[in-house]
Amino acid sequence: MSKATSVVSIDFLGLLTIVFIILKLTNVINWSWWWVTSPLWLPIAGVLVAGIIGFLIALIFSK
Repeated sequence: MSKATSVVSIDFLGLLTIVFIILKLTNVINWSWWWVTSPLWLPIAGVLVAGIIGFLIALIFSK
């Protein structure tokens, strides 16, 4: 019989988010929740900004 194993992996940004949340809840840091959760949404915002800039550059050079 073979046993099924599962591996749980967390990346650096996920770990950083957990650390920030723990620090916020224990009153070690007095940051806004926007900054505490920033490791989750900043990469997405960066991709969106890069996409918009790329779109604008393509639009300018297509004329």
